[in-house]
Amino acid sequence: MKARLLGGIAALVVAIIGTVMLVFYVQGADKRALANTETEDVYVVQKEIPAGTSAAEFGDSVIKKSVPKSAVASDSVSSLAGLGSKVSSIEFIPGEQLLASRLVDRDALVGRGRVEVPTGLQEITLKLPIERVVGGKLIAGDTVGVMLSVKEHEKSNSPDQTQLTFHKVLVTAVQDAMGTVSDGSSSESENSGGPLNANKNSGQNGGYLVTLARPDVDVEKIVYAAEFGTIYLSKEPSEASEGTSGVLDRGRLFK
Repeated sequence: MKARLLGGIAALVVAIIGTVMLVFYVQGADKRALANTETEDVYVVQKEIPAGTSAAEFGDSVIKKSVPKSAVASDSVSSLAGLGSKVSSIEFIPGEQLLASRLVDRDALVGRGRVEVPTGLQEITLKLPIERVVGGKLIAGDTVGVMLSVKEHEKSNSPDQTQLTFHKVLVTAVQDAMGTVSDGSSSESENSGGPLNANKNSGQNGGYLVTLARPDVDVEKIVYAAEFGTIYLSKEPSEASEGTSGVLDRGRLFK
């Protein structure tokens, strides 16, 4: 009996030692992997950074890491000192490198209703009535949810469908139906329900123009919905949840 007890204790000790050794081995794996690799220190995002955040406010949302030179982007940031008063033009996601091309002057972000288009994205303009653009309360730099709807297709027996397809899409410009750019700064707009709503004739002239920045594949989907269905925009700030019930049809509406 005593021998069995001692044997069990010995096995437990061996297991603990093995676990500790494994932890140390894993912790040192990155260092070993980079030991014979040429690296460069760049800033990497470790906490979500909303669009419009000043570089001075990044704080512990970014951290400097050694990255293999072959994986370093051409415009990766290696020093925060030279960023000055620049702000993030899009939302930064944890794990990605901090890129200079996605940082713009604050005036470029909110001045005269325009936002610089992030590298790799395309712009697309939608013409929508006021109820589909949050009552005309959008300005450049906002992020929106994009809901796509398509009507029933008789030949394929597909029902009417709606989905909140894209989240936190950057608005790069807003205009009324006459093409007047809104920067959300006029006192008139504050008293009229929103920047896009300042021109009382807009609704009579066919809606509002909202320009979005999105990758090419997403642009195709948005155009398809604009041509053969309908689109709604929701104001979706960085702290908004991104849940969706999937593709919604009549059968799932009340479930």
